[in-house]
Amino acid sequence: MPSRRRAKHSSPRTVLIPPREHCWVESDAYDRSAFAALVADAPSLAAVIDAGGRLVPHFDALLEDVFSLLFKLEPRWRDAAEVARASALNRTLLESFRDHPLLEHLRERTQLDETQAGLGTVLIGEQVLALLREERLLPRGDLLDLWDLERQEEEVRGRAADLESLERLAGEGHPEKTAEAREKIEHAAEVAAARLRQKAQNTGQRLAEMPARARGALPAAAAGVARQLDESSEESRSWGTGLGAGGRSSPGRQIELGRRLATNPKLRKLAAVVGRMREQALALRRRPFERVSEEVFDVRLGRDLERLLPPELLALGHPLLRRDFARRLLEGRLLSYSLRGADERGRGPMIVCLDGSGSMAGDKEIWSKAVALTLLEIARRQRRLFRFICFSSAETPLFTLDLNPRERHEVQEDRALDVAEYFPGGGTDFETPLTAAVECLAAARYRRGDVVLITDGECRVSPEWRAHFITEKKRLQFSLFSVLIDVGPSSVDTLRELSDRVTSVSQLTDDAAADVFVRL
Repeated sequence: MPSRRRAKHSSPRTVLIPPREHCWVESDAYDRSAFAALVADAPSLAAVIDAGGRLVPHFDALLEDVFSLLFKLEPRWRDAAEVARASALNRTLLESFRDHPLLEHLRERTQLDETQAGLGTVLIGEQVLALLREERLLPRGDLLDLWDLERQEEEVRGRAADLESLERLAGEGHPEKTAEAREKIEHAAEVAAARLRQKAQNTGQRLAEMPARARGALPAAAAGVARQLDESSEESRSWGTGLGAGGRSSPGRQIELGRRLATNPKLRKLAAVVGRMREQALALRRRPFERVSEEVFDVRLGRDLERLLPPELLALGHPLLRRDFARRLLEGRLLSYSLRGADERGRGPMIVCLDGSGSMAGDKEIWSKAVALTLLEIARRQRRLFRFICFSSAETPLFTLDLNPRERHEVQEDRALDVAEYFPGGGTDFETPLTAAVECLAAARYRRGDVVLITDGECRVSPEWRAHFITEKKRLQFSLFSVLIDVGPSSVDTLRELSDRVTSVSQLTDDAAADVFVRL
């Protein structure tokens, strides 16, 4: 009898292996590579995926499905048998979203647009993540059941892998060693598959009992996304232009900028002011002639064909002299003239000290940071280093950033956004930031620079410090330009004592703006 039982189980049993696919929306290689590139390039999207993956299995697949729904021209759904059962929550959430009018409304803005689809995915994912953390989507016990379902699927896959290994071993000529082990593994695989079916059935019933509000989490999260995309789209272009990034930004960087604009009303307001002020500043700096007046002042050896002397050009008419001309061109020994004129290259750095005290809150903060970011664009165009120092009370540490430290003086957009969002509050102290600016100018890398103080002027300095500061200005040969933010209470007395020139933000709409935007 025992021998008959072994003979009955001698043939391999069929083990139903759970699929490894966890996305419910079909995607091709381009869709997957586009989403992977956004995850690698957009830290906020990667952070949402990482945080959600700690709470529920396959949260990354959920966001990939949301991206596909927003991005693809014609999304198609997979059959339930093609997707792992541990993605049951994803299916429950997506079913209420796939035919919702809000999705079609969103797709008008995101279809075939990687940046907009990625930004919409981030905004929706952050709201779903907040619901998971607050246990408003599923209680903790149901989340643990999903993880248990994922673990049981992996167990079944592991049993199937063991059976494949035994089959290969039997094919190599060792059937007597594998028969008994195969029977044990087959039995364990059958038990694991039965537990998986039972767990999947129970989990499906629990998800079916989810309240309608929880099942509609994705449409609820998408309700405000269309408005946020509209609000951030124009400001994002204005902000990116105002920062002078130069060239086309990657989709990941655009997503980061759009997300910060969509979730921060202060940045959106600041972007509008920066855009207007930047156009005005560049118009003031625009000259009636594109070329600067220059004069010939020297003859030198070189290979500049545009400035060759006439005798050198005569050599091109003779066959032998033409060969000599080519030789001297390669050696850089052709006679050419040099021009001398106004040259703005090589000017010193710009150090902007911005008042972040409590009296600068509100409209003052917007106007002051708009001036600072406009000066940043001017510094970039002049290939000048730009150091930003935000100050408040003497006890508060200075917030110092070099915004374009690279060789090409390109603006670091993420640092500029940090500048826009940072606001310490507190009292006002001019001495600490201006002393730090003087120390910067004393360094070799920052010599021959200019200092700009942006404040409402409500501060006093000691006579001893004022005398020392004026002495250092003469020694280091730098100028202090002050911009008075006079959209509220302000004082100009201290600024007049320290500054070479003082202008107010209310005057930036007339010719007085040249004191800052042109003379710097």
